[in-house]
Amino acid sequence: MSPVLRLSGITKRFGPLVANDAISFELARGEVVALLGENGAGKTTLMNILFGHYVADEGTVEVSGKPLPSGDPSAAIGSGIGMVHQHFTLADNLTVLENIALGTQGLRSWKLDRLGARERIEKMSWEYGLAVDPKAQVSSLSVGERQRVEILKALYRDARILILDEPTAVLTPAETDALFATLKLLVGQGLSIIFISHKLNEVMAVSDRVLVLRAGRLTGERVTAETNRAELAALMVGQEVEQASVPPSEPGPLQFVLNAVSTIRRGAGVSLDRISLSLRGGQITGLAGVSGNGQAALAALISGTEAPASGEIIVRGAAVHDWSPRAALAAGIARIPEDRHAVGTIADMSVTENVIAERYRTPRFSRRGFLDWAAARGFAQQIIADYDVKCPSPEARIRLLSGGNMQKLILGRALDPDPTVILANQPTRGLDVGAVGYVHRKLVEARERGAAILLISEDLEEILALSDRIIVMSKGRLSPSSARGERSVRELGELMAGHGMEAA
Repeated sequence: MSPVLRLSGITKRFGPLVANDAISFELARGEVVALLGENGAGKTTLMNILFGHYVADEGTVEVSGKPLPSGDPSAAIGSGIGMVHQHFTLADNLTVLENIALGTQGLRSWKLDRLGARERIEKMSWEYGLAVDPKAQVSSLSVGERQRVEILKALYRDARILILDEPTAVLTPAETDALFATLKLLVGQGLSIIFISHKLNEVMAVSDRVLVLRAGRLTGERVTAETNRAELAALMVGQEVEQASVPPSEPGPLQFVLNAVSTIRRGAGVSLDRISLSLRGGQITGLAGVSGNGQAALAALISGTEAPASGEIIVRGAAVHDWSPRAALAAGIARIPEDRHAVGTIADMSVTENVIAERYRTPRFSRRGFLDWAAARGFAQQIIADYDVKCPSPEARIRLLSGGNMQKLILGRALDPDPTVILANQPTRGLDVGAVGYVHRKLVEARERGAAILLISEDLEEILALSDRIIVMSKGRLSPSSARGERSVRELGELMAGHGMEAA
């Protein structure tokens, strides 16, 4: 059978940068191909060309043997290509039906055929195990339900090729299992899938073939049944990837305690509901949970950008009553923020300015009210060297760095000098397997030096690999902690979904 998709010699340049270099591959009907690669390897650029957002400088795309017009998303959709982005593109104030049917009728159609649309959505929901109420408002849906809507939206437009970009990034284990069951049904019906993920265990579980991009080139292709995670990781980064070793540790003294703390709800966010948390030196405490269940409020509280409405904060045995970012820094709390672009850095400031941003008033970088630029540049150069940051110079604008290199700078800023408490909020989000391993090793080294670390992550595999103790957050509440291995993945997943939290 002829392939449903053929990319031939796709090349895309951005000035001197070659983002895609003569990439060619085919996709068969009913096949799942996983696309792997480091950050900046060219995956997103290639998918944007396929979906019509970018125009290739060279090469062609064919769908079912017919050339696909360049730079035309409507032509891509009309040819049967659908894409589900990692960050959902749904209108919260509309219903499921309205989101799915939006844009499917011509300009001359003044009224939506709601009955016909609802019947078709219900039929597809039943056929593919994508249970969702067409009348429900999207704002009321869980993360897993929203993803089902995104998939139904593509299927409603008769997609025959489905691109899934990091589809499990915000799902519980149970929701991930349900997604994979749905993908199996879709493939059985003849749908072809391009699966983009950093999670190698999922790639091994769901794909038929794996394509590896490195520095814009297609450098490896493997049949999934004939490879393994270690080989794929090595293909991605060009060498064997060293994983962090986490030996058992003896917990040290209490460094940070929250005692029955609640916070004020901000907008649509989830507030904290009388939570208690203890962080000990020489220990990594992993916080698992589905996105939007109060992790942001907890991170803001620990870093001092949010003050408690009630309850008590205790740092090294002493209660703190005037809690602020300055108080948190003075207490030895370092943070690796969730969003390195919006919160962790200032895009148009230099690397040097960013690495001293949280401590420019300290004696290390200030002399009689003036910045000591020599000391600041020396600190930036030290981080660049120690953390292997790919950076033109300390004076370069930080927005010019890749996500992985930006994260290394934030990591170096947080870990020097040795902090008492480290708030690591989604520290490896969006990073490739090589950068993930590097960040993990640095966190374990900090633990060995006696730091108390709170690891907040939506990646349950990361939590299980690094944590000495594990807690789960759901709807602003915390479960009791458990030792690594004490609770099964399914039990943790149930807590993440809110089941059993009442008893907790």
